[in-house]
This record gives sequence, structure tokens and C-alpha cells, in this order.
Amino acid sequence: MDVVSQFLSNTPLWVYILFFYLLSRGIKGFKPATVSLTKLAVIPVLLTGWSLIELIRLYGLKLETSLIWIAGIGVGVGIGILLLRRAAIFADPSTGLIHRPADYTLLPLVLITFAIKYTFGVIAAVSPEHMLEPAFRFSDLVLPGTASGIFVGKFTVYLQRWMAVRKTSLP
Repeated sequence: MDVVSQFLSNTPLWVYILFFYLLSRGIKGFKPATVSLTKLAVIPVLLTGWSLIELIRLYGLKLETSLIWIAGIGVGVGIGILLLRRAAIFADPSTGLIHRPADYTLLPLVLITFAIKYTFGVIAAVSPEHMLEPAFRFSDLVLPGTASGIFVGKFTVYLQRWMAVRKTSLP
């Protein structure tokens, strides 16, 4: 138990704030809602930004590591689109809002994504030598990239629905 308390006490405050924010968004996802595109973009931007910052901090912007991360994003985008492609999402151009159904994937996905990033962060802090192992590096690039990509893919569906309605409502 001492190890767990060490991890928790050495975790920066912003990580706790992010965790509780993501947890609250995931729980709110269980109910249908009418929201703005901006609000729907927050989680993809936060998680992709966090992933990109860690990529740069840990590995630098090297072509090899960037391509692996981008490939993970691409896979995730495909998964995200598949998750929402048949969802009943309606955009209202008069209000600028989107009605989305309950999203039962949001909470598990934010928790899994957070766990991936937190776990790799702890490993990097405790055993930096793992950063040199090819399997670790690959996993640390692909998994967060894929997780972020899922949220980007889901947002892409919202944006596509919004653009389709907006295009048909223009004079």
C-alpha cells in the first residue's frame, strides 16, 4: 500500500483535476444532451493535446515516433467513426447546437485513456530506462494515439452531421 500512496502523493494536482473533469464528462455522457460543437471538442482536444505534449516531452518530434503516434491516431479515428456512424445525431443550425444520444462508450473510454496515460507516465518516472525499449516506446506511442484518435473520430462524426445540416440550410 505504501507504493500506491507514493504514486498518489507524487501525482501533480492538474492530473487529479483532469481525472475528475473527465470522470464528470463521462458520467454526463450517459444522458442524451443538446450541446455545442465547442463543448463536444473539449475532450478530444484535451486528450490529444496531453498525448502530443507527452510525445514531445518524452521522445521529441522525431519522424519515427511521430509517424507511430499518427498511425495510432488514424486507427483511433476509424474506431471513433464506427462507434457513432449510426447514432441519431441531429444538428440544429438555428441554435448552433447538436443533439446527441446517450453515449455509453464515453466513460469507459475516458477512464481507459486516462489509465493508459497515467500508467505510462508512472513507468517513465520510476523506470526511465524503459523509454529506450522498443516495445515500450511503441506501446507508449500507439496506445495513447489510438485512444486520442477515438475521441477525434467521434468528434468528426458530430462535425460531419453539423456540416451536412448547415450545408442544406444555407440560402
